[in-house]
Amino acid sequence: MQCVQGKSILETTPSDIQNWASQFEGVLIDLGAGDGRFVRDLARQFSNQAFIGVDACAANLRETSRKSPENARFVIGDALILPEELRNLATCITINFPWGSLLRGLIATDGALIGTLMEIGVHGARLDVRLNGGALNETGLTLAEGAARIVSNLQQAGIHADACEWLDRDQLRLVPTTWAKRLAFGRDPRAVLISARLR
Repeated sequence: MQCVQGKSILETTPSDIQNWASQFEGVLIDLGAGDGRFVRDLARQFSNQAFIGVDACAANLRETSRKSPENARFVIGDALILPEELRNLATCITINFPWGSLLRGLIATDGALIGTLMEIGVHGARLDVRLNGGALNETGLTLAEGAARIVSNLQQAGIHADACEWLDRDQLRLVPTTWAKRLAFGRDPRAVLISARLR
């Protein structure tokens, strides 16, 4: 598995990541981490937890990884084909405002991405998915239709969806991602949070 640390790309073995993660009370894995701000900011707030950001683009993660605390790691990876080292590791999984292949994977009925979520999450792991209307419009679905499709896909896979909450501008401002801030101050702040539990 390849991890980003500033300008360096480091090879990590399964034992390395497991030994590191075992020092903490839980492990959050953020898929489609973008610039990594979400992982960095949460890691600074919760030193007893481990945080792993996964993104296919190493360049996006360089600056943030250089300034992050020891309880944060940044992995180069495709959410649809995640490294084996992440299997059965996450007590919490987050996907924030996905677009492109990550969003299509969530709304697809083949269950490939959702199967990956079940592989990396431990039994009872929490799953939080935040969606925005603009990204879903590009798939031909409204925000409500996209959220309903994802909830249905989760339930068919045996994942219990606890709640579906509409997010307003004030709530978006509290989500520590660059995209959430853009949405909160933009013309189209429509967003929703789907919360679920892996069984």
